[in-house]
Amino acid sequence: MFKVLLVDDEVYVRKGLLELIQWESLKFSIVGEANNGAEALDMMEQLEPDLVITDIRMPILDGLDLIRSVNEHAGLDSIFIIISGFHDFKYAQQALRYGVHDYILKPIDEEEMTATLRKLSYAMGRKRIATLTNDDLTTSAIMEALVQENLQAEDAEPYAAALGLEGESGFLYAVTEIHAGQQDKQTTVKQFQEALHSLEEGGAGIPVLEQQPGTFGMLLCTGRITGGHGGLALHLERLRAVLSERLNTGLSLYAGDPVDSLVHVHRSYSEANEAARHKYAENTGVIMYSCVTDKPLYVFDMSPVLASKLIMQIEEGNKKDYQQTVNSMFRLFHEQRFTPQAVTGSLSRCMTGILGVIKEMDGNEEEILRLKDLAERGHGQWSLQMLQEHFMQAVQEAAEYIARLRKAQCLGGIKPVKRYIDTHYRENISLKSIAAEFYMNAVYLGRLFRKTYGVYFNDYLLELRIQEAKKLLRQSDLRMYEIAGRVGFQNADYFVTQFEKLEQISPSEYRNMLIHKE
Repeated sequence: MFKVLLVDDEVYVRKGLLELIQWESLKFSIVGEANNGAEALDMMEQLEPDLVITDIRMPILDGLDLIRSVNEHAGLDSIFIIISGFHDFKYAQQALRYGVHDYILKPIDEEEMTATLRKLSYAMGRKRIATLTNDDLTTSAIMEALVQENLQAEDAEPYAAALGLEGESGFLYAVTEIHAGQQDKQTTVKQFQEALHSLEEGGAGIPVLEQQPGTFGMLLCTGRITGGHGGLALHLERLRAVLSERLNTGLSLYAGDPVDSLVHVHRSYSEANEAARHKYAENTGVIMYSCVTDKPLYVFDMSPVLASKLIMQIEEGNKKDYQQTVNSMFRLFHEQRFTPQAVTGSLSRCMTGILGVIKEMDGNEEEILRLKDLAERGHGQWSLQMLQEHFMQAVQEAAEYIARLRKAQCLGGIKPVKRYIDTHYRENISLKSIAAEFYMNAVYLGRLFRKTYGVYFNDYLLELRIQEAKKLLRQSDLRMYEIAGRVGFQNADYFVTQFEKLEQISPSEYRNMLIHKE
């Protein structure tokens, strides 16, 4: 896997790239995201990415300055792709001077981006294979080469010898995903290899590739497994169970179809990672590509109606209701066979809406960031059950915080509400709209207003409007429909009716009375 760092000050651009491209199928793994060039530079020193995809215009340190800084840094050697919304020849010209691999305009075209990455992956793979020597043919490097699509037939024998697999004629690539909890330490490749070495049936001879933290690929020899497809399924389940016991954690295993030569391992690798996309749709710890290849996956976000329903229930503090909705969402993910990317996008939509409510209620910025971090904390290797528990926790904490914000606002008294009415009475306001503005129950607000000021809300609002209407009748020659609109009435006839009800005289009579006095 080639490591990728995404750099853009717009979080939605980064998230869009994450969901738009099938990174793993192109042999890339996203290892980090940065908001600007300065942050990216610090991350590059730690992560040493093979590829950096960056915007140009960013605060603090822009994309071109980032590339220039990297070129001047002796310890960094990354390939750059620029994505930019600015079709400016000067930018492109400067980028070419810095040796940028490609310059892609926003909005990003999926086919264009995928084609660029596929060609780049092929070139990087060839370069990596070319640099391998007999002295540094590590298992990881060999496995990286095997999963590329450019292995030649003549390379199979020396690679097999380097891996200790001489004479083997059948291979299968399987991905092991460790389901570590929030508080658990991530399993290292060394710990995973030690667990394999403890197996009785040749575990020490299984080559391993760390695809990303917590996810490990294994190259299994099918010639050592008896019983055909059924025997293979049993073998994989036993392997999963033993590894789970050795590592003392839950895990899932995704297997591609067997291939007859190392030259074709890349095919089994792609199939294993495709099987992993079905992980939320199946009820088993082992998913074989052959068992899911004909089952369609749902790749879109869930309905925005369901997300809006959840957000409303959280706002209203209906714990039982929002818990039921979350449970319904996750049943939907499973039954309609959502991909991991579709699940992540759906949950992100919900949490963005929830945090938007908190922000509108003047929630503390630190608390908003904490909840955002809780919602987005890495959960790529979690089971659907773990993900549901985590999301429910985030929803619960957000609901409790919204309740505290609402209580604090209510404790502030009814005075802010009255000030709002006094300021906005000329507009089309109502008890319901004001209650929504102050995140209060309309019935409760009406009772609190009457208790505090000894008058019903509607009567108070009507009095304000009629008094303003009388002032306009005295000081202007505006027509009745104009005055009605000025003081908040949508209908002139209704204005006249309400005026007579309160003043026992029509607006015209009131104005004529003033004229005759003169």
